[in-house]
Amino acid sequence: MSPAALDAIPVVLAALIGAALVSLLLTPLTIRYAARLGAIDEPDMDRRVHEKPIPRTGGIAVAASFVIVGVAGLAINAVFHFAPPLREVRMPELIALFVGVGLGGVLGYLDDRLQLRARWQFIGQFVLAGIAVALGIGIEKFPNPFGGAPYQVAGGLLVDIAGYGFDIGVAAITTIWIVGMLNSVNFVDGLDGLLGGIALIAVTTLGIVSLTGDSVQPAVAVMCGLMAGALLGFLRYNFHPARVFIGTSGVFAVGYALAVLSVLGTAKLAVALLVLGVPIIDTFWIIIRRTLSGRSPFSADRGHFHHRLLDLGLSHRQAVLLIYAICIVLAALSLILPGSSQITAFLVIVLGGGIVLSLLTRRAREALDRSSYDEGQQ
Repeated sequence: MSPAALDAIPVVLAALIGAALVSLLLTPLTIRYAARLGAIDEPDMDRRVHEKPIPRTGGIAVAASFVIVGVAGLAINAVFHFAPPLREVRMPELIALFVGVGLGGVLGYLDDRLQLRARWQFIGQFVLAGIAVALGIGIEKFPNPFGGAPYQVAGGLLVDIAGYGFDIGVAAITTIWIVGMLNSVNFVDGLDGLLGGIALIAVTTLGIVSLTGDSVQPAVAVMCGLMAGALLGFLRYNFHPARVFIGTSGVFAVGYALAVLSVLGTAKLAVALLVLGVPIIDTFWIIIRRTLSGRSPFSADRGHFHHRLLDLGLSHRQAVLLIYAICIVLAALSLILPGSSQITAFLVIVLGGGIVLSLLTRRAREALDRSSYDEGQQ
């Protein structure tokens, strides 16, 4: 590990601990005032597994912890210079990260309170992506799964808007990445502690890559530490049996943070694809299945991977821990394999995941049919 990475570790730990403490304090407050905030998740046996009303305000605490501790830390560092310079991440990019996470929490809360239709959620997602692109967040290249030089996105059609130059290709790919990440995170939010745990594994992996990769990025590692801490404090109240859900506010805040942190710097896009393989693959095949059946890709049902595990007889906690284990294995692969191999591994897992989901669906249906038959015989 380089000297710059070693110098950054105390700052990363301070960010993690600070965000965790603030999240531990804020999450119970959001639970207490959930009714006044109008964000309560009512039971829905067709697609949800909880049996009593649960607050949907945990994401507010996660987003607020990330922004409050991060902005306060940057302000203190600007005065006292206690941390190494954070030069590799430009100020507009930091602004995009904090503004996007904060705004994502606000837009998500509006959905938690008002139960907005899907089109309004999409508008919010594109607004968040637009903020990132406008402030310089962009995917300019990505690894070649066949080896060799990375594919270059930048250098295509350039446009000038209000004096700012934009590469259309970079803007389009970045927007697709952010919106896709937000929807993948949303789809996996189905069991107590599932989204928070997967996001914690992912952001920890991104932080490790930021300190051990070819290009050391202390600032990105600090941002990852902030989000890891915010998630840790929240998970204390979200793991089964949950006292609070992360809600759309958390989906937007966490999904946006993961998307942007994976874009900042180099070699993290492939890492994010691999370590977030479970929600991404689940989203991909769910959309295909719903489209082929003539339904909206975003209609709700119990066809997700975690629902199949429950239908096979796993307990709530067992299903979550199994998915954690899969994500940890994928995270380990992302740290071991080079960039091109990470993409290849992801593509193989996409195909394999489709086969596994198909087999799980068949087994789950057989198990449900047997259960229904046994009940009918009694």
